[in-house]
Amino acid sequence: MLKDIHKQAQEQMKRAVEAAERDLKTLRTGRASTSFVENLTVPAYGADTPLKAVATVSTPDAHTIQIQPWDRNLAGAIEKAILAANLGLTPNNDGRVIRINIPVPTEERRKELVKVAHKMAEEGRVAVRNIRRHANDEIKATEKRHEISEDDRTKAINEMQKMTDDFIKDVDVLLVAKEKEIMEV
Repeated sequence: MLKDIHKQAQEQMKRAVEAAERDLKTLRTGRASTSFVENLTVPAYGADTPLKAVATVSTPDAHTIQIQPWDRNLAGAIEKAILAANLGLTPNNDGRVIRINIPVPTEERRKELVKVAHKMAEEGRVAVRNIRRHANDEIKATEKRHEISEDDRTKAINEMQKMTDDFIKDVDVLLVAKEKEIMEV
């Protein structure tokens, strides 16, 4: 019973850390990253299609994202999708390849981005703590039903706290890496 609660909480915490990582990846630094645009949908062939399903997305240098549609007729639709997404990016379309130049952010903008990163990381930590609280409630309910002893409950809650601390450290490591990336000129 306790192993099931522990395993379920561990899987949920892992997903919460992955969600925090995805959120942090969406922050624009000054370095080009395909993650800025690869999740966009493009109207193609009568349906909204993910960009990475209709084009090759690459970063030829640190400040440029290059999108090469497999069908040249989609270049205009891809350009419109980028503009409609309000990413603050301006695509340059030459008919075959779409290039997006990523400007280097100012010092003030980088500090704002760090604050946003801290907020995203805190949301990840809160999600992990909420999972811990829910798991601890289940453990206590199990004890009230006399399925486990008080010692087992205490041990399980302590293990849950250790696991929570480990996942929060993972979020903190992601934050430090993103902060370093943002502040890099």
